[in-house]
Amino acid sequence: MGAGAGTAGAGGAAGAVGAAVAALYMATLPPALPGGDAGNVAHPPGYPLFTLLAKLAMGLVPLGSPAYRVNLLCGLLGAAAASLLFYTVFRLSGSYAGGILAAGVFSFSRLTWQWSIAAEVFSLNNLFVGLLMALTAHFEEASTAKERSKISKLGAFCCGLSLCNQHTIVLYIVCIVPWVLSQLARKMELSLGHLLKLGLCFLAGLLPYLYLPASSYLNRARWTWGDQTTFQGFLTHFLRAEYGTFNLAKSETGSSMREMLLFQLAQMKSELSLPVLALALVACVSTALPMKQQKSPVIWLFTGMLCLYSLFFAWRANLDITKPLFLGVVERFWLQSGAVVAVLAGLGLATLTSVGGTVLEGNRALPWLEWLSTLLLVASQVWANYSACDQSNNYVVDKFARNLLSSVPTGAVILLRGDLPGNALRYVHYCEGMRPDVTLVDQEMMTYEWYLPKLAKHLPGVYFPGSRWNPVEGLLPDGTVAFNLHRFLKVNKQKEVFVCIGLHEGDSTWRRSYSLWPWGTCEKLVPSDVLFDPGEWIRLTRNLYNWTEDYDSFQPSSWEAVANEEMWQARMKTAFFIFDLAETAGVAAEMKSQLYTSAYTLYKEIVNSHPNHPVNWHKNYAIACERMLRLHRVDVDPEALLSQTVKHFLLYAEKAEDDPQRQDILQAVKHLKKELQGLRKMKEDQRRRAG
Repeated sequence: MGAGAGTAGAGGAAGAVGAAVAALYMATLPPALPGGDAGNVAHPPGYPLFTLLAKLAMGLVPLGSPAYRVNLLCGLLGAAAASLLFYTVFRLSGSYAGGILAAGVFSFSRLTWQWSIAAEVFSLNNLFVGLLMALTAHFEEASTAKERSKISKLGAFCCGLSLCNQHTIVLYIVCIVPWVLSQLARKMELSLGHLLKLGLCFLAGLLPYLYLPASSYLNRARWTWGDQTTFQGFLTHFLRAEYGTFNLAKSETGSSMREMLLFQLAQMKSELSLPVLALALVACVSTALPMKQQKSPVIWLFTGMLCLYSLFFAWRANLDITKPLFLGVVERFWLQSGAVVAVLAGLGLATLTSVGGTVLEGNRALPWLEWLSTLLLVASQVWANYSACDQSNNYVVDKFARNLLSSVPTGAVILLRGDLPGNALRYVHYCEGMRPDVTLVDQEMMTYEWYLPKLAKHLPGVYFPGSRWNPVEGLLPDGTVAFNLHRFLKVNKQKEVFVCIGLHEGDSTWRRSYSLWPWGTCEKLVPSDVLFDPGEWIRLTRNLYNWTEDYDSFQPSSWEAVANEEMWQARMKTAFFIFDLAETAGVAAEMKSQLYTSAYTLYKEIVNSHPNHPVNWHKNYAIACERMLRLHRVDVDPEALLSQTVKHFLLYAEKAEDDPQRQDILQAVKHLKKELQGLRKMKEDQRRRAG
């Protein structure tokens, strides 16, 4: 491995690397709101540093939507992270090619690229990972006690500051801090005074957390999370107690630790490539070689950070990653380990070049091979991931939110549930000022003791008959006045109330006086004494949305795929609701016939209008055809109905291979085919007799 000297051009080269990464990131930035938490306020543990930077970006950048400005900020933070990865490798090895390899393969992996151009906290976390590794490398290379003292204080400050963003970085801090302290102690440079100064620098880095109680006290935000005006409230928020401290999610059963680690390894291979993993392994193995300017302590430190983080995260990430959406949530946290692997790979490349230069002394081809391998690996990342990460025309989540908001009548109240509708609707409503007449109320947040005391004043026109939503209304043991959904609807009966998406399962009191009628992706709470008119409801809900995205056109783990699926299924919800009403026992025969006919007609129109559509549409339409057949209506051809039933049942069985009812459906199709053959034979006989 080359010497760590010769760093005069490191700053300029690191800047050039960052500029190159920034150029590609800027070209692929989403112009509007991406999915996930991008439209959300900072949930626990608060992310005060990111919140302040985002506020600054929205105020200073004079172009694009608020979402675009924060996307731009994150892209620049991601590019800065690339510069720091380059600097780390170059500082330790003196290899430009190794530094570019580390920065390039990490920055242009699908996962890093995807989350570096979205308004999320991950690019800032990547920057801090790179910064802590760069400072560690600089500390290792420092030649004087004064320089080491200065770097250690800066490092302590950055450790504190990094915890003002994503807390997972603490697993790197608990490795770096003891290592630095042991190095200082070994060189007899660790005094009680210096230790105190390091502690003060660390606390100074945590100062952005003062923003949380200050903001909570002023209570100007129309949407926030938690009450940090008390120490207990601050601690609850800081420790993510409402999610579960050290857990990724609340009340979820996740994959096993072994399964999580295997998924992570497969993801590293997919994202960074097998040669990069091999080079990282070379860096680890190189610590056993007797080489000049050996960087074994730092390599072992980085390797230890990687192992500790991977093991701890696999233990605590309580989500089922066999589900694509949950995998998409979990894999973002593997970015932190991917940055270390990329740095080790850069050091591994420098090691191979150094060893090769020693063995093949005077061979001029080695530097060319080093550069060629770097360029090939980085270029292959760009080539493989550019089109997938190009979000410059991605308005999917933004259009999803705008369609939902524009569909409700004036003065409506929307009870939100879930990340996608909640975050997206709140963003376009609060940040872009869309539909100020509408009131957004979060169902889950109403169950928290802080929500209504903090935010009810920002929800004008809506009356809350208590300070907390609870299925059992009345006075709770802690003195809180609770109300259920039935009571909430009763005192707000002058309002049209919608739910997006679905109602909290824990409170069914609304069923006493209300029904849920489909309203596109959402549903409307309608008083039970209102009679349902299928024709009128079809007219009201037929053209709620202007949705033009092709079905199944996004990666299953993306929020765009979730939004697209919701909008496609919304086309079928009214037909499904009407059909379900017809299936209800006690419906008069005449009304049942009318409902079946309305559902069939709507199903037929929808299925025939969209050749590529969700798989379940085939099954629903087939069942609707079968029910129409049993009505024996004279205005509908029974042969056509039977043919459509058989056709769409078979299409469903072909595409839904994991449906447990698949064999029953195929068995039913056999009987329907016999019935169809008998019907055709009867028609043929009738034609012969008529002739």
